[in-house]
Amino acid sequence: MKALTAVKILLIVTSHSQFGNTGEQTGFWMEELAAPYEEFTRAGAQVDIASPLGGKAPADPRSQKEESEATRAFLADAQATKKLANTLVLGKVKDTYDAYFVVGGHGVMWDLATHSPLHQLLSAAYARGAVVSAVCHGPAALVGVKGPDGKPLVAGKRVAAFSNAEEKAAKFDTIVPFPLETRLRELGARYESGPLWGSFVVRDGRLVTGQNPASSAAAAREVLSALREK
Repeated sequence: MKALTAVKILLIVTSHSQFGNTGEQTGFWMEELAAPYEEFTRAGAQVDIASPLGGKAPADPRSQKEESEATRAFLADAQATKKLANTLVLGKVKDTYDAYFVVGGHGVMWDLATHSPLHQLLSAAYARGAVVSAVCHGPAALVGVKGPDGKPLVAGKRVAAFSNAEEKAAKFDTIVPFPLETRLRELGARYESGPLWGSFVVRDGRLVTGQNPASSAAAAREVLSALREK
């Protein structure tokens, strides 16, 4: 595997911390940030983290209870935690990255799904040949992204994301502002999914999407494959 030392990748996280009207906290999902960060930095890429509001981004408290090798490594990495505590403001991000990876977590459904600066950033990035990727609820950020033809970026493309069945199994289907799988299908995506909670990743050219937290590392590896082919 050749090192990608000249490659720059932007990880995108939510700034939204309220879980609907439940009074509970949400945010981004820790594994979905930590595993890709580890894969990308290990490959030699330069990795930045951005969010709509900038500064410290909120992790979903439930995701912090589910420790993994990747999350432990991330939290033990001073440079990584510093980037997370000081995320870049998405609206000010210059369009110079080779790949963009939208981290999931339910918070995405409330802010990144309707955040036009991100939609414009990803539309322009894809049009100039960058890799666009997202995992779990991350693909909610793609619903406002247009392809070079002016149609939704996901239209006609194979896409994975947190499934309606997983949302229902988690009993969150009545809390989220919209069912993600349904919305992607409505936009013309060729939605695909694997077993509940198992790793499942789809790559359609320069668009890479993963189904759930378990898909995080595999989705990041597909992004690296796409970058190496460029």
